[in-house]
Amino acid sequence: MLLKHWFISKNVLGSTTPNRITRHQCSWAGKVRRQFCKTIRLVRAVISFPVVLLGDHDFLMVKSPLLIELPTPYFCPLSPFITFATMSIFHLDSNYKPTGDQPQAIRQLVSGVQNHERAQVLLGVTGSGKTFTIANVIAQLDRPVLVLTHNKTLTAQLYGEFREFFPDNAVEYFVSYYDYYQPEAYIAVSDTFIEKDMNINEEVDKLRLRASSSLLSGRRDIIIVASVSCIYGMGNPDDLSTSIIRIEEGMKITRNLFLLKLVESLYSRTEVDFKRATFRVRGDTVDINLPYVDYGYRIIFFGDEIEAIERLEIESGKRIERLKTAAIFPANLYVPPKDRMGDIIRDIQDELWEQVKYFEKEGRYSEAKRIKERTEFDLEMIKELGYCSGVENYSRFFDGRVPGTRPFCLLDYFPDDYLMVIDESHVTIPQVRGMWGGDRARKMNLVNWGFRLPSAIDNRPLSFTEFESLQNQVIFVSATPGDYEMEQTGGEIVEQLIRPTGLIDPPIEVRPSINQVDDLMAEIQERVVKNERILVTTLTKRMAEELAKYFAKLDIKVRYIHSEVETMERVEILRDLRLGEFDVLIGVNLLREGLDLPEVSLVAILDADKEGFLRNDRSLTQTAGRAARNINGLVIFYADVITDSMQRTIEETNRRRSIQIAYNEEHGITPRSLAKTREEIMARSSVLDIRGKREYYIEPETLSIAADPIVAHMTRDQVERLIAETESKMKKAAKDLDFISAAQFRDEMLALRERLK
Repeated sequence: MLLKHWFISKNVLGSTTPNRITRHQCSWAGKVRRQFCKTIRLVRAVISFPVVLLGDHDFLMVKSPLLIELPTPYFCPLSPFITFATMSIFHLDSNYKPTGDQPQAIRQLVSGVQNHERAQVLLGVTGSGKTFTIANVIAQLDRPVLVLTHNKTLTAQLYGEFREFFPDNAVEYFVSYYDYYQPEAYIAVSDTFIEKDMNINEEVDKLRLRASSSLLSGRRDIIIVASVSCIYGMGNPDDLSTSIIRIEEGMKITRNLFLLKLVESLYSRTEVDFKRATFRVRGDTVDINLPYVDYGYRIIFFGDEIEAIERLEIESGKRIERLKTAAIFPANLYVPPKDRMGDIIRDIQDELWEQVKYFEKEGRYSEAKRIKERTEFDLEMIKELGYCSGVENYSRFFDGRVPGTRPFCLLDYFPDDYLMVIDESHVTIPQVRGMWGGDRARKMNLVNWGFRLPSAIDNRPLSFTEFESLQNQVIFVSATPGDYEMEQTGGEIVEQLIRPTGLIDPPIEVRPSINQVDDLMAEIQERVVKNERILVTTLTKRMAEELAKYFAKLDIKVRYIHSEVETMERVEILRDLRLGEFDVLIGVNLLREGLDLPEVSLVAILDADKEGFLRNDRSLTQTAGRAARNINGLVIFYADVITDSMQRTIEETNRRRSIQIAYNEEHGITPRSLAKTREEIMARSSVLDIRGKREYYIEPETLSIAADPIVAHMTRDQVERLIAETESKMKKAAKDLDFISAAQFRDEMLALRERLK
């Protein structure tokens, strides 16, 4: 029997209101520990015991990360005073209860993890509540969790959903912080060297730092929702841990030593621009703008002692609250180890000497000169500043790794018993598998031509074998699991095919590709009238952009989305689609897995018979699933022939339809769409909160025209003429692509029509 929490009688403590009791301060703690050591096996020990008084009960609850295993039967001499009980460290907050085949799926997955099964597959159709099922599994297992996805859009959506499910726990977001990234490369054929060029998104960087800080804090109630960027190199977690500055009220430390520690943790001193990762000094007061949260710290010194620690509101400088203790985490995921800097520089110089010697022996003097000049320049920068442009290429030396060993990554920050959930695994797994090879080919070219030292090859993403070795237990989640997942589980899967809402998979129609755009236009107009949304998938980015321009000229409110759209903008585009800011979204592959868009009633797949990755049976099934959350859902394949992939998709869809229909008939369920309010949609986009505090305007359900007293005294004919005039302005604004003005005119027109009723 595994237990995490236990109750202790107040009579043992001799006090009813303790806040924190350490085993050095209380004799009972040492006695309890000695008794436990005699009768049980300690799996994980703790330093202190936080104690919380529970209401008017006659006992206190010890809420510690203590994990103990009790033999059966168990006898404890302190049993009159100690009552054992299990309590979850995760608090699942939801108005819904598991229904359909969700309870069975939850039981199977939890049982599998508890029975130490290394891999499981959850096959769940779109709209069956896979995320809710995983949330229930997380709540029952009490383990840190990594949710791995394959693109930033889906990562943001899942982050918002888990934030709703676990508002009291640490739910974090971790994706690549580049809005644009061009890695350095050399094209030998044209003798062209491409310098590294990038655009770092500071908002995303803030979220990454918050995620790593939460892991370093030792919390176990943590869920990290990450893209596959989590397998790329990061700083050594041991170095980051030693760079955490822990302070408490009354601590003896000089102000200058404290400032030195801040600088070593990569904070910069400023007097004017108090931005992220900076600190300012005003006499004995030090203000710190923390780069991973929305507040700062104010440290007040009295001589060589910390007199007070305050949480600070950055914008106004006002005190939020006074603290007894605080932990200041590093300002960057990479912290140079100061004590090893001399050895690091000597190791780089040794490798440089070997590489120059190798090139000269081969008679390649230009490459020898190039690598010597570039590396010596980097070394000068490292000596002066502790880093240089492209310092990640020397990460092997900074981490203290031997040649050929893998870099540290986010997975190293998790404890050994963490749970990995791979969402849309049929796409995520191939993406993880392919990253190492592409990176290595580019790096080898740079090394062979003298642009980088051979050690740069060890700054890389994990190979797939290394990725597998860092897994503890994993749950693959997909509506169309791949061959790899099935092999890992021996073909055994946990099925979740019932939608609690009763919604049935949308029917699939196959229509000829001739005049497909005109046919699609007619379908779009039919759904725009019903206030429903449309997704259109194309084969190329160019086609998506051109089709969006064509529809815009026809007064259709349309946007496009693909990999070149910035991270946060993608989230906003999907949110605006749901809010009705536009009606048609056109894309290539980003419209597939996991997008929760219940407002979408039509999915149109152009050139569905063009066999390939974007048109195989898994891709078609996933794309068709985007319309499965709407009761009026319809999928149209524009194709001249029915390919094998199309046929398999149609057959699997019909199988799932029959299962759902039978369930609905048996339980008397009438299918219904799950429409979300504007507030709920805003909450699902909570990843955008990192941009700062924003108060979103929520339109009232009914528009009031009382603001204009003239309208109240108009005759019916005058109001009808005003409606016609407003409608004309709306169409003109839409034709000019001024959709904001068009939306305002539309709202005015609707309000006037409501007035006529």
